Amino acid sequence: MKRTSARLADGREILYYDTGDAAARAVPDTRPLDASAVAGSSEVRRDPLLGDAVVIASHRQARTYHPPADQCPLCPSTDGRASEVPAADYEVAVFENRFPSLAGDTGRCEVICFTPDHRTSFAELDEERAALVLAAWTDRTAELGAHDGVRQVYCFENRGAEIGVTLAHPHGQIYAFPFVTPRTTRMLATTAAHRARTGRNLFDEVLAGEREDGSRIVLEGNHWTAFVPYAARWPYEVHLYPHRRVPDLPALDDAARAEFPRVYLELLRRFDRLFGLAEPTPYISAWHQAPTGDGRADFALHLELFTVRRTADKLKYLAGTESGMEAYMNDVRPEDAAARLREVASR
Repeated sequence: MKRTSARLADGREILYYDTGDAAARAVPDTRPLDASAVAGSSEVRRDPLLGDAVVIASHRQARTYHPPADQCPLCPSTDGRASEVPAADYEVAVFENRFPSLAGDTGRCEVICFTPDHRTSFAELDEERAALVLAAWTDRTAELGAHDGVRQVYCFENRGAEIGVTLAHPHGQIYAFPFVTPRTTRMLATTAAHRARTGRNLFDEVLAGEREDGSRIVLEGNHWTAFVPYAARWPYEVHLYPHRRVPDLPALDDAARAEFPRVYLELLRRFDRLFGLAEPTPYISAWHQAPTGDGRADFALHLELFTVRRTADKLKYLAGTESGMEAYMNDVRPEDAAARLREVASR
């Protein structure tokens, strides 16, 4: 992997990741951008009743919203139009978000573009490109996690207007949080309590139990297993675990890295075949990584992939019990979801 670093016109960093020696990527950004607008006005507040951190980022109301394809800010720049990516081509590009939820003392938000092709998707990438994306996620996790004040690095992709995505170009985001996120905090508390009670690791037991039961397994490789969780919250939800427990992406071994592209691309392609529709399935794909401080020893890196579509013509909207009380009600039995995901396997 080759990494090239450059700066955008307002001082933000952009990184190009290539599989080999590529053409010069560090071309100048000619746009008249205001450097003083980068930091924004983010503020982290603490909910006094729940203890959760909440980010207030009112400046994001002005961010780019559903631009036409010929005005996409994530496509490579051309002679007639300068974008967020100054180079005329790229393989994978990562840059600081122009409208960040977190910036400066409150963390950092980055955009990762998986491909220069506006019309494709992650599922349509080849294994070499998927491996390069994994390398970029790993590199950013290691670098951002080493920054003072960063407590957790979160790599994720939101796809589809139904999810709320405002840019159609295949891309994801990387957040460097100045706090441990509420969901991870709950996982850490549960695993610590299980360790104190049994002396065993809860993540290990969950994975072993799913592999032994088998009814919710979606696919298995030599180094990864994908399954629908026993108490899935979403109609179609898959968790992907490496067989060897590690806290984060940089800790994966070479064998797991080598197998990941094949397994992950197959999962995404199955999601696109779930409902027999011409348009791709909307989803959220989220890497859960250990915090940078306490809690790393018992945490297990894993990916959670889910869609808000429950049938070909119905979406799963959060009901009042779910949005208001976090009491989830799933319309699809996890065993049935797993069976359907096995049915749509690649031939």
